[in-house]
Amino acid sequence: MKTAGGSDAAKRRAGERAAEDVADGFVVGLGTGSTTAYAIRALGRAVDDGLEIRGVPTSFQSRQLALEVGIELTDLDAVDGLDLAIDGADQVVDDADAAAHGALIKGGGAAHAREKLVDAAADRFVVVADPSKLTTRLERSVPVAVLPDAHTVVADRIRDLGGEPTLRDAGEKDGPVVTDNGNLVLDCAFGSIDDPDELATRLSAIPGVVEHGLFVGMADATYVGTDDGVETRHY
Repeated sequence: MKTAGGSDAAKRRAGERAAEDVADGFVVGLGTGSTTAYAIRALGRAVDDGLEIRGVPTSFQSRQLALEVGIELTDLDAVDGLDLAIDGADQVVDDADAAAHGALIKGGGAAHAREKLVDAAADRFVVVADPSKLTTRLERSVPVAVLPDAHTVVADRIRDLGGEPTLRDAGEKDGPVVTDNGNLVLDCAFGSIDDPDELATRLSAIPGVVEHGLFVGMADATYVGTDDGVETRHY
C-alpha cells in the first residue's frame, strides 16, 4: 500500500531499524511524522518486553503516540542530555560528493522548531526515510516558524533573499496553521538550494524567525527503508 511520500513497508523498515539502536536506560528524542511513528511503535513493543527508556517528544502527535504505546516521557529540561534522537525528513540530500550530503528539509508537520532543539541535544541523531525523500539537491519549500506579529515583515525579508513565502493555511479550520508553540509557518520556495548552509544562516538572522526547516550538518546517519530492506547512509 502506498502513502504520501512512499510505501508503508519502506517506512516501517526504516523506523524499526532506528528503534534497534535504542538501549536500556536511553533517553530518546521522539520525532514527528509517519515514518518516525513506526519507530515509536517499535519502541513501545520493546518497552512491553522490558526495555526501560524515557522519551522526549517533539510534538503533540508524537507525545500522544508515545503515551499510547507505554513509553515513559520526560522533558528536555529535566535531563542532562539525550542518547539518541529519531526523526523523519521531507527531503534528504543523498550525494556523497556534495558538501550538503545529509542536509535535510523538515517541518511538513510544523514541528521543526522543537524537532531541531531535541535533535541538536542528542548525542546521536538518526533520520528515518523512504527513497522518495532522497534528492541530490534540496528543492522543497523551507518551512519557517515565525512570531505571529512578525509574519509580514519576515515575508518581506525572505523575498529579499529570493524566496517566495506563503502563509500555511490550516486544513480543518479557517485561518493559518498555528504550531504547538503558538507560532505561524511560512512555506518559503527558493527553488533549487545551492548552498543550504548559507541560506540557513541568513534565515536565522531575520528578526521574528523562531526556527527554519533547514537542518544542516546535524544528522549522523539516515536509515532508508526500501521494499526489501534498509540502506544506511553515514555522515
